[in-house]
Amino acid sequence: MWGMIATWRMALEGVSQAVNDLKISGDAGDAIEQAIKQVEDFPYYKSVGYGGLPNEHMQVELDAAYLDGDNFDFGAVCALKDFANPISVARSLSKLSVNNVLVGEGAALYAHQAGFERKNMLTERAKIHYYNRLHDMKTSQQLSPYAGHDTVGMVALDQKEHMVAGTSTSGLFMKKAGRVGDSPFIGSGLYVDSQIGGATATGLGEDLMKGLVSYEIVRQMKEGYSPQEACERVVYDITNTLKKRRQQAGDISVVALNAEGKWGAASNIENFSFVVATEQTPLTVYRIHPQNDGHMELEKADKKWLDDYLAERMKPLEMK
Repeated sequence: MWGMIATWRMALEGVSQAVNDLKISGDAGDAIEQAIKQVEDFPYYKSVGYGGLPNEHMQVELDAAYLDGDNFDFGAVCALKDFANPISVARSLSKLSVNNVLVGEGAALYAHQAGFERKNMLTERAKIHYYNRLHDMKTSQQLSPYAGHDTVGMVALDQKEHMVAGTSTSGLFMKKAGRVGDSPFIGSGLYVDSQIGGATATGLGEDLMKGLVSYEIVRQMKEGYSPQEACERVVYDITNTLKKRRQQAGDISVVALNAEGKWGAASNIENFSFVVATEQTPLTVYRIHPQNDGHMELEKADKKWLDDYLAERMKPLEMK
């Protein structure tokens, strides 16, 4: 049995390559790292890795996490600057017995000493986005977070029944320096137990953390709910709780895979997409349409939608 699920269509190419390895007894940890690295290295995905959108001081700060479902070894970096592939740094930290989560200068120092590639992660394209936002702010003094929230998160299951989860993001556009969302936090951005399953989340980190959504999905799978049921229940519950107590809820989207290769996904927004491939499910990109009762309608993305998604992200930019 093998399988892999990931947030957003941007994960398609990475997952496509990774599942080819999983089919021939590849390791779940390698699959996660290599698939996320492919997203991190693609400069047109403006919410992850190279090309990620900067904070309010035009600095790219990256967050990533890696969790092994066999032994709960984990590693995470927060607000890492000037290093490529934060997922690889996070995986390296997971092999340590202590000092598993490093932030800012400490994370950069570790990455340097461990021999990871130093790289200016701010692209010219990201600078255009930044200056265009400053232009827009001249007519609107209220700085709202970038609407994408497109963290890439993945869960993988290999034929040895080994499960791993990983995340990587540049966080909210124009965030405060040092701001960290849910992505590198175990329980919120990701959680996995090889005996049960795993989940990962994307959206507004400040609200995702309020519900520890990834852990809660795995907990509910342990109680007997299917991955789809667990995802729907958790998204519906946290969304409605936040609306009742705080009058609003941010974007919340999740995906999950259990130890039997069954999967699920849910969201409180219309534009969420995800990628999944298992022994039973061919590699597919789905779009989610949330229903009023908390259930999800899943639609297979057609070629036009897939092509338009990429074209939109790669279209030429002009300075305003």
